[in-house]
Amino acid sequence: MFSPGWSRFRSLMLAALMALAGTCASLNTHAGGAFLSIAEDVPLMPGLTENPEAATVFDKPSGRIASTEAKGTVTAAAVRQFYAATLPQLGWKPVGPEQYRREAEQLRIAITARNGAGVTVRFELLPNP
Repeated sequence: MFSPGWSRFRSLMLAALMALAGTCASLNTHAGGAFLSIAEDVPLMPGLTENPEAATVFDKPSGRIASTEAKGTVTAAAVRQFYAATLPQLGWKPVGPEQYRREAEQLRIAITARNGAGVTVRFELLPNP
């Protein structure tokens, strides 16, 4: 668990990264508002809303397995650009299209267009093989 000071630092760091990435949007900085519920260090792109009913987390001896989804009226290209610019600044290394690794975990992002009504983005955290 992070100390109380880390949460404020994390929010400030994300705001700075988003400004650098050219993403101008207001942050919802209440607890968990700017980050995924399944991973307090993976940002939720402005314009996306996480579906709390889709979140699942399993803790296993080999590491956690977690998934969630978010929807919004942003483009798939904007989602790719946001995470490609933001995640490496938070220690995630790209290892493939919409795939990142950090320490003992990997993050997979799947983006699905919703017939001109935005996108659904699925996030999966898995232990590294």
